[in-house]
Amino acid sequence: MLATSYRTAYNEDHEAFRDTVRRVFAEHLTPHMDEHEANGIVPRDVWKKMGDAGMLCMTVREENGGLGLDFGFNCVLTEELSYLGSSAGFTLQNDITANYFERLGTPEQRAKYLPGMVSGDIITAIAMTEPGAGSDLQGIRTTARKDGNHLVINGSKTYITNGQNADCVIVVAKTDPEKGAKGISLVLVDADTPGFERGRNLDK
Repeated sequence: MLATSYRTAYNEDHEAFRDTVRRVFAEHLTPHMDEHEANGIVPRDVWKKMGDAGMLCMTVREENGGLGLDFGFNCVLTEELSYLGSSAGFTLQNDITANYFERLGTPEQRAKYLPGMVSGDIITAIAMTEPGAGSDLQGIRTTARKDGNHLVINGSKTYITNGQNADCVIVVAKTDPEKGAKGISLVLVDADTPGFERGRNLDK
């Protein structure tokens, strides 16, 4: 008989964090998860509780208002969230938009958005999917053209995770259609920007 041993990528800090995640979920998320999924939205006060518990954007560097933890903490939260349902939208902010801000954002953008994303005061989304193109970014029709010191965006997006309660949205748009994939840009749009409108909340 072959002897086997238990191996894990997690350390004691990760497992202690797992205990925190389970406790916070049990108190604030699990009892209402069916309601949240039926409504297609997690209320802002739940996001704030996640932030208060150190469960948002854990890998964001300390100089940007985060905890500076390793990616294993994101994995722990994703694992525990998967037992409930993956529709809460926390992982999109933890794993995707936070990294866009850290790696691509200006110092001013990082200072403006990242501390609030860590605390749960700011909710973000990324708008890729379109009614006629799905998630095929080569087929998107949304454009962003320069108009003086501004960009004017024209287009529609659909099925956007966190779209109904996002404070800012990273919009994927064509800034130079002649350049194909190299003519596609990410444009940061605050939800209170004139002309920004949300449609009805669709079933996903």
